[in-house]
Amino acid sequence: MSADVQAKIDSLVKSNKIMVFMKGSKLMPQCGFSNTAVQILNSLGAPFETFDVLSDYEVRQGIKDYSNWPTIPQIYINGEFVGGSDILIELYQKGELQEMVAVALAS
Repeated sequence: MSADVQAKIDSLVKSNKIMVFMKGSKLMPQCGFSNTAVQILNSLGAPFETFDVLSDYEVRQGIKDYSNWPTIPQIYINGEFVGGSDILIELYQKGELQEMVAVALAS
């Protein structure tokens, strides 16, 4: 990954409390997994930002290296990688995601 791509990803992750790298946007998800992530975050009423990896091939590949995670979507809360939609579902069902979001928004 180039230094420019790394800097772009760093900036997005660090400047947003909740950042989702996904296919499509929160208004128009382009895959089921991305839609699941958006629906979960929407259900919490949490403000979050998204980046459409379909619009930037270098970021689409770079985010996988950045997190060492092979799939999209990727969710970051308070600058830390949380996981994909499967992990989000699991955390949500345990009530842990709600706590993570509350802490992130309070900080």
